[in-house]
Amino acid sequence: MKDNQNESGERLQKVLAQAGLASRRHAEEIIEQGRVQVNGEVIRTLGTKVRPGDQIIVDGSLLKMPEKKYDYYLLHKPTGYITSVTDPQGRKTVMDLMKGVPQRVYPVGRLDYDTSGLLVLTNDGELAHRLMHPSYGVEKTYRVEVHEWIPTQVRQRLEKGVELEDGKTAPAKVQEVIQKSQGSRPCYEITIHEGRNRQVRRMFKAIGYPLTSLKRIRFGSLRLEEKMAPGKFRPLTTLEVQKLRQEVELK
Repeated sequence: MKDNQNESGERLQKVLAQAGLASRRHAEEIIEQGRVQVNGEVIRTLGTKVRPGDQIIVDGSLLKMPEKKYDYYLLHKPTGYITSVTDPQGRKTVMDLMKGVPQRVYPVGRLDYDTSGLLVLTNDGELAHRLMHPSYGVEKTYRVEVHEWIPTQVRQRLEKGVELEDGKTAPAKVQEVIQKSQGSRPCYEITIHEGRNRQVRRMFKAIGYPLTSLKRIRFGSLRLEEKMAPGKFRPLTTLEVQKLRQEVELK
C-alpha cells in the first residue's frame, strides 16, 4: 500500500479508537509497534489515512467497525433564520430549531435568511455531499410570488436559461400556480438542479420580476407537507432515506 497521508480518509489511529480497540494514544503505540496491517501491508507511520473498504488487521485479527447510526431530518425552515451551525453575528440559525435531537446534524445546502421551506439535516456526510454536488442533478422546486403576472414569452427565458453574472443558468421548469385566496400575488413554481448562491432570486430579477417571497417545497424525492408549520421538523422515514440514496447512486 502506498503512503496515503495526503489522501482523503480517516487517520488510522482514530479509526482504531473509534472501533473501541484502544484509546487514541494507545492506538498510536500499537501502530508504531508494527501490529497493524492495512490491505496486507504493515503500517508504522502515524497519520496514515484509511478509507471505507480498507482491510485493517490488528494482531492477526480483522478489525470490525461498529455500525454507525445516521440521523436524517426534514425541517420547515422559517424566514429569519440562517442555514448555519453557528453565526458570529449572533443571528438565529436553523440549529436553534432542532431542539431534542440526540445527535449533532448539519444542514444540507443552504436556504437564505429571507427564504423559507424544506431543509434536510443529517450527519451522513457522504449523502449530504452527493445531494449538494451538481453532477448528481438533484432537482429542487421553489414556490415564488411576484408583484405582477409574468407573460409566457418572458417565463420561457427562465425555461431556456438566463444569463447571470456567473454564467448562464441551466434550463428550468416553470409553471403558474393558481392560488385560492383573493388578492394573492401571482405565484409560480420553478424547478432547477443547480445550487448557485441566491440563484432563483437572481433569475427572476434578471427577467425584470423580482420576488416578493421564496419557499422551497421540494428537494429531490422529498416534498414539504402543507400541514407542517414553519419551525417544525420530523425524522425522515426509512423509505424516504432509501429514495434519496438511490437518487445519488448510494447503496
